[in-house]
Amino acid sequence: MNHFDPDAAATARSGIFGLPFTPHQARVVIVPVPFEATTSYGGGTSRGPRAVFDASKQVDLFDRETGRPYEAGIAMLDVPKKIVSWNAKAKKSRSKKLVNAYGDAVNEWVYATTSKLLAQGKMPVTLGGDHSVPFGAIRAYAEKYPGLGILHLDAHADLRDAYEGYTWSHASIFHNVMTKIAGVAKLVQVGVRDLGAAEWRMIEESDGRIVTFFDPDLAAEKEQGRPWAAIAHEIVAHLPDTVYLSWDIDGLDPTLCPSTGTPVPGGLSWNEAIGLLRAIVRAKKRIVGLDLCEVAPGESEWDANVGARLLYKMIGFALLTASV
Repeated sequence: MNHFDPDAAATARSGIFGLPFTPHQARVVIVPVPFEATTSYGGGTSRGPRAVFDASKQVDLFDRETGRPYEAGIAMLDVPKKIVSWNAKAKKSRSKKLVNAYGDAVNEWVYATTSKLLAQGKMPVTLGGDHSVPFGAIRAYAEKYPGLGILHLDAHADLRDAYEGYTWSHASIFHNVMTKIAGVAKLVQVGVRDLGAAEWRMIEESDGRIVTFFDPDLAAEKEQGRPWAAIAHEIVAHLPDTVYLSWDIDGLDPTLCPSTGTPVPGGLSWNEAIGLLRAIVRAKKRIVGLDLCEVAPGESEWDANVGARLLYKMIGFALLTASV
């Protein structure tokens, strides 16, 4: 770092965000998971990690809100060739049994990788891929931090049971988390505007373990003049002190992510999403880990640009709360 100029242009051989760190040196290690075998509408999220990596080199490293998160060290693992291969084979297969088996393998790889990094004192960050891929990471984090709360930003509730016959569907991630990972104490969902009747019943019958802030309700409150800061305070108050962020980029207004696989009108603005992170800081809660999924590069770099900047903000706020 003595010879690193954070204001200089990123070099061709630099790491994510133009940084000079190796994963061994970095405090934050990004784990790319280019898997999207269960996508049910648009595709492209398997190309998300590489696109975010490329776009990240345009992000200015000094951040007025979080300071200099790059100084802690941020690096990204190489895109795993076996995940790329599994994704290609699973996408070609018509066998749900085989796709589910590949999902099992992805989960175990992500779990083992995340657990190893946590044991080394690092903050592993999962970068999808579709929203099925963080299951193994959440399992590892819940083992290290029992009683964990998840702040889930998404257009969808993702509470479907084996959607389309796929056990590890992107639409089933939080059904799987809430039924298979006992260490997760609370799921707080924000921005949801698409869900099925069975998902609604799961929320209603969760005895408060799942709290969902639906996008139309949030919009109605804002129409009536309630400040977003007050709404964000209410949302964050439902979380325990230890927080994991699981953010599907389609939770944002789709003008920010037009190429994502399942865009839905509505959603949070950029500043509202960052306002949630500010609210966590004000509430003196600790962000211990995070994932970002469903970034799909389109004809331009816009989706990847937004994804890279959101990822840097999420990491910055997580590091800012690390001492809480």
